[in-house]
Amino acid sequence: MQRVYNFSAGPATLPLSVLERAQKELVCYDDWGMSVLEISHRDARYVKILEQAQQRLARLLNLPDDYDILFLQGGSRLQFSMVPMNLLTDAPAQYLVTGSWGKNALGEARRVGKAEVVWDGESDGFVRVPGEKEWELPPGSSYLHITSNETIQGVQFADFPKTGEVPLVCDASSDFLSRPIPVERFGLIYACAQKNAGPAGVTVVVLRRDLLERCRDELPGYLNYANHAKANSLWNTPCTFGIYVVGLVAEWLEETMGGLAEMERLNREKASMLYEVLDGSDGFYRGHAHPACRSQMNVTFRLPTEELEAQFVREAAERGLVGLKGHRSVGGIRASIYNAMPKEGVERLAAWMDDFRRQLG
Repeated sequence: MQRVYNFSAGPATLPLSVLERAQKELVCYDDWGMSVLEISHRDARYVKILEQAQQRLARLLNLPDDYDILFLQGGSRLQFSMVPMNLLTDAPAQYLVTGSWGKNALGEARRVGKAEVVWDGESDGFVRVPGEKEWELPPGSSYLHITSNETIQGVQFADFPKTGEVPLVCDASSDFLSRPIPVERFGLIYACAQKNAGPAGVTVVVLRRDLLERCRDELPGYLNYANHAKANSLWNTPCTFGIYVVGLVAEWLEETMGGLAEMERLNREKASMLYEVLDGSDGFYRGHAHPACRSQMNVTFRLPTEELEAQFVREAAERGLVGLKGHRSVGGIRASIYNAMPKEGVERLAAWMDDFRRQLG
């Protein structure tokens, strides 16, 4: 069966070469006589796979020496709770809310302790991120939390706040590994893998080591970052196959794509194709995000009516362009063009957008 172009927000498309290699190695990996799915996570051969994935991620991120890379489970939903459980001090945490996922993270933090809002874009419909003079970070805060890219609204930080002594925490689930970032500016970065980094089931946490001192012994064992750091992500049985695939994706990024700077160049090229169609459609396609805050990962827009949106999605699927329906909470259209979406798929979608508008014009 011919593969379609999958624009789903996640689980999302993976590099074809990664899928083919995982398929080839699935039944019998190397000379093990068994699958990666079957080997013990305590086996030295598997530990090597895990550590190679960590090392590749560290090189891609240009990771400073005082950071750990953890492989956890539970997705970003669990991180919404683990972050405040581990990092809250006597001072409140601060949240900069630019979309639905930031709002969800704030809600979970408030179940744990005191969390405040320094800026909230909901009143304007979450169409942008704030300028640096629009908010103020109280000194001594436990941390500042941001969502680098909001998949539902299609809003992304082009640059990141400078927070001084206050640790910056980032939900980077939907743009992790899509561009170089100044890791040293962050205290903690977390990302569920199923957008850019691998399959569903793995969550990557990049944590500055000094923050482990905040982790309280009375926390439930799995919810304590210190346990996972001390055990090198093997405190419990991890998502072994998922970590293996994350390693393959990291290898693809490093050796095939040429690193994150080249990946960012390609991602910008792909996104510009679609935004050019939006901007040149005389209002037929209406982008959600302000132009300066548009996501390079999730292109969100509306058509004149919901009926036309349903027709657009249906007829796009007939042309092998699937996963374009917007999130159920906001409707519209969403084209997720993560790292593994080939340029050819975006070209096909841009051409279909032009064709659809012309046939109804």
